[in-house]
Amino acid sequence: MGGFFRYSLDELPFVVLVLIIAFTVHEFAHAYSAYKFGDMTAYNAGRVTLNPMVHLDVLGTLLILIAGFGWAKPVPVNRGRFKYPRLMGVVVSAVGPLSNLLIAVLGAALLGALVKFGVLNGASEGVIKAVLMFFSFLIQLNVLLFVFNLIPLPPLDGYRIIEDLVPLRLRLKMAQYEQWGIYAFLIMALIPPISRVTIQPILAYTSDITNFLLELFVVV
Repeated sequence: MGGFFRYSLDELPFVVLVLIIAFTVHEFAHAYSAYKFGDMTAYNAGRVTLNPMVHLDVLGTLLILIAGFGWAKPVPVNRGRFKYPRLMGVVVSAVGPLSNLLIAVLGAALLGALVKFGVLNGASEGVIKAVLMFFSFLIQLNVLLFVFNLIPLPPLDGYRIIEDLVPLRLRLKMAQYEQWGIYAFLIMALIPPISRVTIQPILAYTSDITNFLLELFVVV
C-alpha cells in the first residue's frame, strides 16, 4: 500500500490519469446531453468541455484514492428546459455511468488488440508493465464508476434516474429526505459492518463485469 493512499506509489500515476479521463468524460457526457436536449445551464457554466480542470473535485478525487470511491463536480441541469423533462432527465443521468462503461469496453478491446497483434512484443519489461497497469486501472476503475454511480442514493446518478421514473407524489416525498442521502451513503460506505451488507455486495459486481470484459476481449 502507498501509506495514506489505497494504491501503491508506483500505481498512483496511472490511477490519477485514469480518474482524470473517467471523471472528465462522465461529467462531459452529462453536460453535453443536457445541452443537446435544450438546457443551456451546463453550457453557460463552461461544463460542455473535455477540460478536466472544470470537472474535477479535489476532495472527491482524493477520496477515491484513499477510500476507493469518490466523485467529480456535479453538472448543473435544469430539467424544466427539456421538451420531455422526465424522459430526457433519465437519459442525461444515465449517459454519465454509461460513458464509463463505454471507456471500459474500449479499453478492454484496445488491450485485446495489443495482445492479439503482438504490439508489445520486444518491448522492455518496464514498458509492458506500465501499459498493462494503465489498461488494468482504465478498465477496473471505469467499471467501478459505472456500478457505483447507479446506486440509487442521492446525489448519485442512480437516484436521479429513479427520481425521474417514479410518480410525482413519490418524487415529492423523496425530495423531503434527499438532503440526508449523502449522510446515509457515507455511513453505508465508511462503516464496515454496514458497508459489508449494503455497498460492498453492489460493488462486488465490478469484478464480475471486469472479468467478463477481459475474457471477452483479451483472454485467448
